[in-house]
Amino acid sequence: MSIFSIGLSGLNAARNALYVASNNISNVNTPGYNREVVMLSEKGAGRGVQVADIQRQFNRYVAQQLNAANSRTSGLEAYHGQVSQIDNLLADQDAGLAPLMQNFFSAVGDLAAHPSDPAARQGVVGNANTLAAQFRSFDRYLSDMTDGVNGQLHDQVTQINNLTGQIAHMNRQVALAKAKVGKAPNSLLNQRDHLVAELARHVDINATVQDNGTYNISIGNGQPLVSGNRHFKLETLRSDADPTRIAIGYHDSGGNLIELTDETFSGGTLGGLLKFRDQSLIPTRNKLGQLAASFAAGINQVQTAGVDIEGNAGQAMFAVGQPRVYSNARNTGTASMSASFGDISQLTSSDYTLQVTDAATGTFKVTRIGTRQSFTATLDAGNQLHLAGVTLTVANPAQLADGDTFELQPTRAAAGGMDNLIQDGSLIAAASTSGGSGNNENALALEKLQRQDLVGGAATVSQAYASLVGDVGNQTSTVQVNLKAQQGLSDQLTKVQQSQSGVSLDEEAANLIRYQHYYQANAQVIQAGASILDTILRLR
Repeated sequence: MSIFSIGLSGLNAARNALYVASNNISNVNTPGYNREVVMLSEKGAGRGVQVADIQRQFNRYVAQQLNAANSRTSGLEAYHGQVSQIDNLLADQDAGLAPLMQNFFSAVGDLAAHPSDPAARQGVVGNANTLAAQFRSFDRYLSDMTDGVNGQLHDQVTQINNLTGQIAHMNRQVALAKAKVGKAPNSLLNQRDHLVAELARHVDINATVQDNGTYNISIGNGQPLVSGNRHFKLETLRSDADPTRIAIGYHDSGGNLIELTDETFSGGTLGGLLKFRDQSLIPTRNKLGQLAASFAAGINQVQTAGVDIEGNAGQAMFAVGQPRVYSNARNTGTASMSASFGDISQLTSSDYTLQVTDAATGTFKVTRIGTRQSFTATLDAGNQLHLAGVTLTVANPAQLADGDTFELQPTRAAAGGMDNLIQDGSLIAAASTSGGSGNNENALALEKLQRQDLVGGAATVSQAYASLVGDVGNQTSTVQVNLKAQQGLSDQLTKVQQSQSGVSLDEEAANLIRYQHYYQANAQVIQAGASILDTILRLR
């Protein structure tokens, strides 16, 4: 091996090292880029040096930890961004329901003091209109939020499908490169890992590396999103149990569209949006509806027990949206079910699933959504079920089939349908039936309602609303604290990842100088060899 070959091998090694350092510097701000290092090895005794490999500094274990942390952070960010809007709505001292309910009862107190005063009567009507309108406004806001979440779910699914399609394509490129030259270019691996990191921000994933270098990516209980060069799409669809709710569907290998449970997605922006909807948005709307229904029922009960200024029996003052019940789209039976309010004191803010366990006897397993507590209920002689303050009627019980399910939403629509039915103040039943039309006994009874436990038999309307505001506030605070802690973990893991894979301009600048000297030294080796050869030739 000549000195020229040894020097030339050093020049080649130095050139590659300079190339790698320059490439690192050029990509210092490139998302997903991993720093590269030249690995040199001896060719053999006295044979110079060779470039054994150009390694990318990528720690798969750290990357998996970071992806998981970022997935949880994105989920909490999505949750916090939504729940804080509800918190701001309910906690507004000026626009909240608390002062309006107080104004209504204050107007009723004025009426009790002056039962024959037309102005006092119209004051009650005006406050009733304002209060009902605010209930509707709050419900409309929450309904609009639901539509917004549905739109975001669709956008998330679209982005997830785009990313999984790109990852599957990159898997194919990696496999082809490995088959041709034994390994894939670092640029392909960087691009693929960056796509995986982006996917993790949208949905929590499990990624495993196959023998051929490709990634398999799955979600939930192992449903594959990417398998080699194939990817399986998600899709938004109407839930079988509730056609008003958007669910996430999954296209399996057989081409079937399967509805996934919301619990399948625990992280990422997609999981955060679903968790917000199920744990905050729907419960808040249900509790608002429970408050509206309980308030209206209490007022109507007293109002219909008295007489108006003309001595006529009082009529109901407030109307609310009725309970809703949906048949599952996959039911094999054709029985239908309707719902109406029953004993309002038993009303809860929960939704329920009813599953037919014995169609012949009309027996159902009733499960409280959220707590998963269950009990058994059987149709009575009138083909009715009485549960949670609601009366359910089966129109055609002979068409029930074992396994059929129905979803009951007792209060979801109540606040949205709230309205004041009395616009003429003379129709307010301020008097009791026993004292004549000019007394104020019924107005006093109306006023006392603000201190009675109308909501679930355990809380006044003011207490129930304060509890609702407090619950949302606590949820917002908890998510905010969790987000801050999770963001700290993500930042910490990012620093660890960057310490291994990130480009340091100072370090690479030093490498440029070192490799430049290395190059110049090897050039001197070749020059020395030429001088020696010239000297030998002159000796002849």
